[in-house]
Amino acid sequence: MTTTRFFVYGSLCEGMVHFAKIQNFIESSIFARIQGSAYRLKVGFPALIKEGRDLIPGQLVELKGSELLVGLLDEFFGFNRQDPEKSLYCRDEIEVYPEGATEPVKAWAYFLSPTKLPMNAVRIPGGDWQKSLEEKPSLIQQLTEKQAGYIQRLGKSVGREIVPIDLALYRELMNLELIVDKGRRLALSKLGQEVFRHLA
Repeated sequence: MTTTRFFVYGSLCEGMVHFAKIQNFIESSIFARIQGSAYRLKVGFPALIKEGRDLIPGQLVELKGSELLVGLLDEFFGFNRQDPEKSLYCRDEIEVYPEGATEPVKAWAYFLSPTKLPMNAVRIPGGDWQKSLEEKPSLIQQLTEKQAGYIQRLGKSVGREIVPIDLALYRELMNLELIVDKGRRLALSKLGQEVFRHLA
């Protein structure tokens, strides 16, 4: 069984919403940093841009697995190997600085394509996305159980299926810009779809 090194950050880190996706494949994990720039997306989680000089915290993980696991991570980040230019994220092999090490090591990391950076993304000073999340939790962490449950039901609905909603919940989700009213039925907004992706 081969292992592949990845630098992970944000929702894939231990204790975060997507850690379970890689947890069973981790051979080793250590605190590490990379150089770049971190931006806070509206959903609350960070996206990294390769350009920049900030030292961004994360985890250097060795994942046991195959090309299938790497393919699943590529899909999660919207990286298309056949057409990297049109991908949401790119996967690059970069230098990672593990805690306590004197020399950097090579590992894969996912970076948001600079052309896909949303206009409402906010640069995180110094790149410390962990501190940013402590000061203001992600939108996912702020949702009530009822709100999250409805987003999941709506996200899993197919076709023109109508998912009933009460007026109070409707107002809450409209104020959070997570749903749009299409007249006879509700649908997830673009932000709502992103939240659903983090909840799924």
